Amino acid sequence: MKTFKERLQTVTTKGWIAAAVWGALYIAFVVWVAWNDWTSLLWLFILPVIIDAFTTKYINWSWWRKYKTTNPTLYTICSWIDAIVFALVAVYFINLYLFQNYQIPSSSLEKSLRVGDFLFVSKMGYGARVPNTPLSMPLVQHTFPAWLGGGQSYIEHPQWEYKRLAGWTSPQKGDIVVFNFPAGDTVCTKMQNPDYYTLCHYYGQRAVSNRKDVFGEITTRPVDRRENYVKRCVGIAGDSLQVINNVVYTKSRNNDNSFTDWQIEPTHEGVQLNYLVYTDGHILTRSYLDKIGVSHDDQRTLESGIYHFPMTLAMKAELEKNPHVTQVLVEPEQNGGDVYPLGHNEWTRDNYGAIYIPRKGDSILITEDNYHIYRRIAHAYEHQPIHIGEKYTFLMNYYWMMGDNRHNSADSRYWGFVPEDHIVGRPVFIWLSIEKDRPWFKGHIRWNRIGQPAKQ
Repeated sequence: MKTFKERLQTVTTKGWIAAAVWGALYIAFVVWVAWNDWTSLLWLFILPVIIDAFTTKYINWSWWRKYKTTNPTLYTICSWIDAIVFALVAVYFINLYLFQNYQIPSSSLEKSLRVGDFLFVSKMGYGARVPNTPLSMPLVQHTFPAWLGGGQSYIEHPQWEYKRLAGWTSPQKGDIVVFNFPAGDTVCTKMQNPDYYTLCHYYGQRAVSNRKDVFGEITTRPVDRRENYVKRCVGIAGDSLQVINNVVYTKSRNNDNSFTDWQIEPTHEGVQLNYLVYTDGHILTRSYLDKIGVSHDDQRTLESGIYHFPMTLAMKAELEKNPHVTQVLVEPEQNGGDVYPLGHNEWTRDNYGAIYIPRKGDSILITEDNYHIYRRIAHAYEHQPIHIGEKYTFLMNYYWMMGDNRHNSADSRYWGFVPEDHIVGRPVFIWLSIEKDRPWFKGHIRWNRIGQPAKQ
């Protein structure tokens, strides 16, 4: 067996360079992880193992390579295992701490991010979360695909406490944010949309629990295994927010804890409302609606001469130029359904609040009027008791998320606040965009969107 000195003499310059690069990257990663918890510096004890892999090679990770000629079958099997393990480990860490792939599933941000857009979501800006469930399969959120047999893709234990690495910002008003669905902690396996709490509100908890043929089994999911949602942040911790006739108003905290006056939140060019469109009997063809920007998923004809679809103000102005259009009306607000907290207010989708968005460390007096607003925060997110007549101090920051497609978005108006520990990251750019309703060679791939920044 070679001595340490003999092994050092066999190390090539290439080996030293590789050890230096990978060692520096590992040190930087450990320091990043340890920024808010210096006990994580203990991971530096693994550094000699990394350096050894490129230099002295006391640990013979590549023992199987010597069988290339004497046992090619073993060599081939080990080569595949080595490649697969390396790929899974690399993807696991990239997915956890740097970037995550996300596909836009619905039209809630349609004019900003379109159905069929595939995004790279950066986790570094807001600070990557240390996983709550570290033992999980990379690239699978919570359930294996059917062709792999289905079933849970993670092991629930151990469960680590919430911790976020250092980032350079926090979610700001106007940001498009990817986050874990807060109401996704409890799920009916056969009916996941609407969420469990909405199903209980409409059908009753007993019916949801007993009718497994309709709703399926009831399961729970850790924070980081809940569905990923994407919405626009319209209110941050410390704000108060209300919606009046589809217009969002906020007032913010000053440094002396006083509030600013109510201000209208900037209306992004992608904001849409549902409209009822009346014509003189003329048919609005699909090609015409495509031309003014109405997506295929949103195009709906109610009856002859009456149409229903979402539009931006610019689209509405263009449609009203059509001589066959006689009237364009905003969809009635009673079409929106019940809003958060379900069964405990008279608010609507279009006229909501006012509501205070909690900030970490703030204390408020719990009253009969606000108990149901903050009860879920205390019980589900912070696991603390909450009582009417007593003050409650919030342990986390919270955010208010809404879709730009205001009448076609299941957002905070329906399921409430987004806790800071549910924040995943921010979309950076589009790496693929598919128009599912078009043929392969007639616009199925939206080439003009590939490589574009995720429009904020």
